[in-house]
Formats: sequence, structure tokens, C-alpha cells
Amino acid sequence: MAVAAAAAAFQADCIFCQIASKSTSTTILHSDDKVVAFPDINPSAFRHYLIISVAHIPTVRDLQRKAEDYFLVSHMLEVGQTLLARDAPQCKYRFGFHQPPMNSVNHLHLHCQALPYTPRWKCMKYLSFGSLGFIEADKLLEKLKP
Repeated sequence: MAVAAAAAAFQADCIFCQIASKSTSTTILHSDDKVVAFPDINPSAFRHYLIISVAHIPTVRDLQRKAEDYFLVSHMLEVGQTLLARDAPQCKYRFGFHQPPMNSVNHLHLHCQALPYTPRWKCMKYLSFGSLGFIEADKLLEKLKP
């Protein structure tokens, strides 16, 4: 499903769609016509933000090797980098996506983390297992490059 096809979709029962439409009390760190950023409610790192697509795109597997999908993920990464550089300038960062079946919410979201993990064992949630687990944002961008 390309971004344009998903843009018309709004899932009323999707918490991230509700956040993107600003119908919750979630603290918004950034918002534009493509993405919304907010703090993770169950942070795994010193700073842990989520960048979600405004369009309801279920998972990274719904993205295609098309310019619009590549630019969406690129924009998500740029927003996350900007926020962490502002809020945690001295930290190391990690940016990536959970892949099915490891994703907790079926709405495309980028994890932006300023390390260290807190507590340290939470790093286990962000391990890669080939086509399962966590995929770094730069690796996803390589796959999507048109």
C-alpha cells in the first residue's frame, strides 16, 4: 500500500490515528502534514520518541520501493534526529521500526531513542532477527530507495 493510497484511511480504533488527528491529550513534540511526534508512553531509553505517519499505514511491510514512501521514512528520520539533537545532544541515538510480528501497534511508527536504555535489559526489544524484529531506519531506507 503506497502512502497516497493509505492517506484516505483513518482507523477510528487505532490509537496512533487518534493521536495524529489530535483527538487525545498526548503531548505533541512536532506535527506537520506527513508526521506527528510524541514521547513514548513506556520509554525504553533516556529519551524515547515516536514519529508516526499521519496516514494510517499498518507496518513497514506496507511500504514500497517508491519515491513517496522513501521520502516519508526519510522525513520521519529527519524529524526524529532534530528532536533528539535538541533534547539530548550528548547522547548516542538509535532510529528504527519494529517489523511484524514484533510491532505493538499496527500503525507505522519510528522509534527515536537517545541512549542509554533504561533499564539496560530493554535493549532486547530492539534486536534484529533478519526479517523479524527491529530494522534500523537507514536499512529500511536502503530497501525503499527507488
